[in-house]
Amino acid sequence: MNGQDYVVRGTAAGGQIRGFAAATKNLTEYARQAHNTSPVATAALGRLLTAGAMMGNMLKGEKDILTLQIQSQGPLQGITVTADSHGNVKGYVGNPNVCIPANAKGKLDVAGAVGNGFLRVIKDMGLKEPYLGQVELSSGEIAEDLTYYFAVSEQVPSSVGLGVLMNRDNTVRQAGGFLIQLMPDTQEKVIERLEKNIRALKPVTTMLDEGLTPRQMLETVLEGFEVELLESSLCRFFCNCDRKRVEKALISVGKKEIQDMIQEGKDIELNCHFCSSHYVFTPDDLKELLRQCGQ
Repeated sequence: MNGQDYVVRGTAAGGQIRGFAAATKNLTEYARQAHNTSPVATAALGRLLTAGAMMGNMLKGEKDILTLQIQSQGPLQGITVTADSHGNVKGYVGNPNVCIPANAKGKLDVAGAVGNGFLRVIKDMGLKEPYLGQVELSSGEIAEDLTYYFAVSEQVPSSVGLGVLMNRDNTVRQAGGFLIQLMPDTQEKVIERLEKNIRALKPVTTMLDEGLTPRQMLETVLEGFEVELLESSLCRFFCNCDRKRVEKALISVGKKEIQDMIQEGKDIELNCHFCSSHYVFTPDDLKELLRQCGQ
């Protein structure tokens, strides 16, 4: 999978630990280009896209959909990401042009861009009601917020690491992450060793920039344990929007609204939030949609 984005999944310590690690440089760069995001917006969106790719890997159903939403008051104006169980992930930020000074460490200030708010996790698994979990943002750094979410909302002790590194020309140099979870009744000595490993870890982007693959990154986090890798699966930025879906959305606004658009005599343009695709409808197109409404 050299050069491709992918997620690895494995277990360790005889099944007491499960872990995921991902390389997501290409999908993060795709998102940057699609939304023309500033460096700090790219970093924030790339982190949540990476989390979405790994958490999507946890979904069991063919049609299950995961949505991660950060609703916050910072200049970024929130982030939305969706993912499925097939490695498809997409997302956008509220304000792609946000530009703020670096933080005290001289790094992109993701927490400052995100600000205070909430993290929502929605899992649509084909049931009457989707699962919804929500926590207050603990830091705005995204990885720490997800770690807090798993502990509070799902009662699963976890450690999440996410990172995006930018080139001088503002393209994406590295992106990826890991997600480690403890299973019920994990032995104390296993917990202690894992905590020691995590304290000694280099940043995700440093490990990736040193050439570590997701597999090697997972093995580094789980050093000292026997790791069993279960699978590797590709992930990508993919939006399933198309003209037919947009037509359905237009029809749903109602006949009167479509008639008003036709009377204006101008083309209308609709844009997809997730991938920034543009769909243009002429007055004649709208008349055909109106005819379909009448059937």
